[in-house]
Amino acid sequence: MDYIQVDIIGLSTSPSSGGAYALVLGEIGGNRRLPIIIGAFEAQAIALELEKIQPPRPMTHDLLRSLFETLGADVTDVVIDDLREGTFFAKIRYVYDGEEATLDARPSDAVALAVRTDADLFVASGVLDEAGIPADDEGEPVESDAEAEPFEAAASSAMSRLDRMESQLEKAIAEEDYEAAARLRDEIARMREGN
Repeated sequence: MDYIQVDIIGLSTSPSSGGAYALVLGEIGGNRRLPIIIGAFEAQAIALELEKIQPPRPMTHDLLRSLFETLGADVTDVVIDDLREGTFFAKIRYVYDGEEATLDARPSDAVALAVRTDADLFVASGVLDEAGIPADDEGEPVESDAEAEPFEAAASSAMSRLDRMESQLEKAIAEEDYEAAARLRDEIARMREGN
């Protein structure tokens, strides 16, 4: 399986998010962004480490890092390797006693551990192809061939709804509302599969 290295672009939220945040990963050497909706606790854990703020007591991800260190295991990288029904799946890859191994994890937990262990972040190319949002260097959306493809046998009302949703997606990306962009991206994908 091919993997593409990514980096953390940022965390964002909106007042209507209900406590959810969007973790935005950016393709290194490319222009795609991958927003992943995560919980407030995981967003806080990632943000604290990125800002190098030491909480008074260790957080869960600090405990996990300490466990790896105590056992002499090295976290090599984190991969977001699957997307099923709008849910991302990740693996923590590590070396213990000379053997490579993996742990299944939620992407938010895996990323929170990765920032604590300086592990690289990767996304499966198929996941980035499916869920990535193209953007230019300024974060503005760019035209994509996929958006211009005709949808055969689609009713005109469905097409106009799809066009409106694509326009809303572009606006959400431009306004850096990645939570809304992720929802719209998933709904557009469902509509395209149905046509």
